[in-house]
Amino acid sequence: MTTNTRHVVIIGGGYAGVRLARELDVDADVTLIDMKEAFFHRVASLRASADKDWTSVPFIPYDSLLTHGRVLMNKAVRIDTAQRRVVLGTGHQVPYAVLVIATGADYQEPARFTGSTVAEAAASFRNHQRRIAEAHSLMVIGGGPSGVELAAELRLANPRATVTLAHSGRRLLSQNGTARMGRQAHTWLERHDVRVLLDTSVASAGGVGVRLRDQTGRPLGADVVFWTTGTTPNTLWLRLAGLGSWLDERGHVRVDEYLRVLGRRDVFAIGDVNDVSEAKLSPSAVAQGQATAHNIRAYLDRSKHGNLPRPYKPAPVRIFSVPFGPDGGTTLLPTLGRDVLVLGNRATSALKSKHLAIPMTRKLLGRPKA
Repeated sequence: MTTNTRHVVIIGGGYAGVRLARELDVDADVTLIDMKEAFFHRVASLRASADKDWTSVPFIPYDSLLTHGRVLMNKAVRIDTAQRRVVLGTGHQVPYAVLVIATGADYQEPARFTGSTVAEAAASFRNHQRRIAEAHSLMVIGGGPSGVELAAELRLANPRATVTLAHSGRRLLSQNGTARMGRQAHTWLERHDVRVLLDTSVASAGGVGVRLRDQTGRPLGADVVFWTTGTTPNTLWLRLAGLGSWLDERGHVRVDEYLRVLGRRDVFAIGDVNDVSEAKLSPSAVAQGQATAHNIRAYLDRSKHGNLPRPYKPAPVRIFSVPFGPDGGTTLLPTLGRDVLVLGNRATSALKSKHLAIPMTRKLLGRPKA
């Protein structure tokens, strides 16, 4: 690989990474490094884990992403900031003029790309589908957006099973949505015979097998249990590589107002991996990718008068939808000022639930309509 002064290396091929790569493809020599052989549209992962017709939908090839740059299926294990090189798991080194960390966050099953190939990930989804279809009882622990969406998908996938959603908060979507969104979710689930347990903290009781208890010691359980209690930024590799000083106490990469790693002018961190205070949603990741493209151009063209970086402005509220299967859901829609609207089943189905943003995401990857 030829070293040049406009070589941008992006570690991570999620929403932020691919948006940035496409934005810079004409202006720089782009290398995108990702461990997966295809883009993983995580938005569709919960339905793919329950509905066999969606098994392959979340996987979108990278082959149309870049015209001039390249995608390397590999793992970054170390960053040599002195020599400006990324060291890969194979031992190869990739030089950079600008480096971007876009490794995202790790999600709990089933919203995860298991393995490194599409075949491995699809096999994991088929295994979840089988377990869900055969179960007499299903439980989801965590009543945030993923938990609510997954509980709805489980109910639609297996109408015969008992389905329980346990949440530690006083209402569903307590950390992410409005009270009205939480009520809409609660109403839909109860109307579809999903048992909702609020103010219920669940922990493993230990011992042989999976034994769960709530905070009072009452035993809980199901044939199949899914945890949807949060995500973890994919930054352990940075700590192991001796760059723990780049991270905050929660493991996010600390960045300045231009999305540069603190103290570095040539290293950026975008998407779920950084410590920007805004909702960790795919639209936020895409917005950060677009904003960083301008700031990288400004850095590469810094000899040109007037090309200055722009501070990234986190959005206080973004459009935010929680599907209840393909025909239902709730949506938070920002309006002028700080007001918001909450939309119901019909609008959410049209906005997201029915298609799960597949057309938009394929366009982001440069792919034609399916």
